[in-house]
Amino acid sequence: MGPHIFRSIGERYLHLNMFVRCKVTSSQYVASRARDPTFEKLMDKYKNFLKVVAIQDLILANPRNQSVSLDFLSRLSQKLHLNRGAPSFLRKYPHIFHIFYDPNKSLPFCKLTDTANQIFSEEADAINSSLPQVVDRLVRLLSMSNSKMVPLRAIYKVWRELGLPDDFEDTVISKYSHVFQLCDAHEPNTHYLKLVDDIPRNQFRAAVEEWRVGQCCEEDCTVDETEIQYSFKHSYPPGMRLRKIFKAKVKEWQQCPYTGPYEGILDSNKYKNTSLALEKRAVSIVHEFMTLTVEKMVEVEKISHFRKWFGIELNIRDLFLDHPGIFYLSTKGKRHTVFLREAYERGCLIDPNPVYTVRRKLLDLVAMGRRGLSQSSLRQKADQIHNEDGGFPLLGNK
Repeated sequence: MGPHIFRSIGERYLHLNMFVRCKVTSSQYVASRARDPTFEKLMDKYKNFLKVVAIQDLILANPRNQSVSLDFLSRLSQKLHLNRGAPSFLRKYPHIFHIFYDPNKSLPFCKLTDTANQIFSEEADAINSSLPQVVDRLVRLLSMSNSKMVPLRAIYKVWRELGLPDDFEDTVISKYSHVFQLCDAHEPNTHYLKLVDDIPRNQFRAAVEEWRVGQCCEEDCTVDETEIQYSFKHSYPPGMRLRKIFKAKVKEWQQCPYTGPYEGILDSNKYKNTSLALEKRAVSIVHEFMTLTVEKMVEVEKISHFRKWFGIELNIRDLFLDHPGIFYLSTKGKRHTVFLREAYERGCLIDPNPVYTVRRKLLDLVAMGRRGLSQSSLRQKADQIHNEDGGFPLLGNK
């Protein structure tokens, strides 16, 4: 089978996948998506950023002794996806991690640098100062559930994405007991988080509805309000070829009425094309979910934990792939991560928030790597540890 045949098949998946799915494997469908270099470059940074955050959490887990032995990290190397081992990974980020030798335990340890500790403190302050927004996010998330409740373990999956404090059970749920309630489930060691008050869903306006209002209120607006009353903002990866049939299908989809994320269960009797309305409702729910996240991005596996509770019957990952003008799916870092396209411009959030701004500082340190330190400074650090250990080899030249 010649290369042109594969190219033809790939284009067919790419341009017709929104509405007519060929019988292909899941991996083929993911591989056939159009790539966006900007998001791929951003994800290149994030894949190491997430490893750094995982190690940071381990270091800060013990408030009395905020350090962790390299021996312990080495045993977790596979789980943390540290392909070349923990010492090698830590050496790549001298602005974030400081390796030292503990003579009492005769072991090398790792702790955060003063700069990294400062960023962590700034993030905690930003989260604590935004608790009203945190409460609003949780209320909105629960309001999208038909039962107005979700498993607590699902919230734990996305606590960082939602900008929650790490002790949110105490600082948010217990503190706002007039809003939230923890209920026992029928399964052992399982709890549900539910809304206490019967908050009317119609008091919320989805982010996409705010965008539509903004479009109609622009001074030089030439868009007919009826044309965008059910539309979502679209932008496509550079170089993606949009054929006529694809554009026609997108236009049909954009004009299709649907039940919004805060409007309750879809009434199939209201719609001519029920399947399209169901799909569009699912898109509206995951779109709204992503607007509630701090960085407008989330791992597909994490959001899948809410699928049943949001009444989504479709495959979440395929939903993202079916709508490349709204979402972008990256597979870097051995995980599937989805971005909300409209929220980004040139790899940065268009409308940043305080928590995102602080996290971006840490991301910049990750991107900096070993740059910014002279070779003599790096050698001095290595020699210091080597001498303290009397020959500790982990920080030698590479």
